Amino acid sequence: MVGKDVLMTFKRYEKKYLLTRDKYERFREEVDRHMQVDEFGLDTINNIYYDTGQYDMIRESIEKPVYKEKIRLRGYGNIKSGDTVYLELKKKYNGIVYKRRAAMRLEEAYAAVAAGRIEKADTQILRELDYVLSFYKPEPKVYLAYDRVALFDPKGSDLRITFDFNIRYRTDDLDMSHGDYGKNIMTDDSVMLEIKASAAYPFWLIKLLENCEIYPVSFSKYGTVYTQLLSLKMQGACRS
Repeated sequence: MVGKDVLMTFKRYEKKYLLTRDKYERFREEVDRHMQVDEFGLDTINNIYYDTGQYDMIRESIEKPVYKEKIRLRGYGNIKSGDTVYLELKKKYNGIVYKRRAAMRLEEAYAAVAAGRIEKADTQILRELDYVLSFYKPEPKVYLAYDRVALFDPKGSDLRITFDFNIRYRTDDLDMSHGDYGKNIMTDDSVMLEIKASAAYPFWLIKLLENCEIYPVSFSKYGTVYTQLLSLKMQGACRS
């Protein structure tokens, strides 16, 4: 189904910051002195978020527990039938993010989630994904896309900085191969900054955040869609 060489794991701290365009321009000018844009440049990130029928995973996540997890499908660029995508399990415990993901073809991923199991779970990561699928029986709930610029440290540290623009979603037509259209969840002036690292920030970055008056925010893309739209929809259904 999927080769072992394409399985990936991540363990790191991730912090989010919400910027205006003006603040982004000031911050970016200095960041570019230290970081380098990756080979993809501005790239579209496609996601399908899965949850239980009653949205148990995101509802628990919003309560900010010590441990939380989410499952999603991620693809890059213009997704077509047969393309490689990544089924991901993202966990957060005591502020540390752990990510497990496996590469598979788009149709294989859809089939695995629909069946609630990984057909050949012969690695630790696939067994973890298989357990979550069988335990939660998740359903596709939200398609989320955004245009991202990712920067890495050319000196070799694992520091990674990303900027997300035009964050958009839809709650129907949940197929990545149908395009990246959707309704925006932020203003055109907003940019989402994420800083990801397994160690402390370098001094230049700490000073830059301080000088630009950029502070961490608690922000979940899927959580924002849920609180702004899906919870209202569920409340309406309960009244009818």
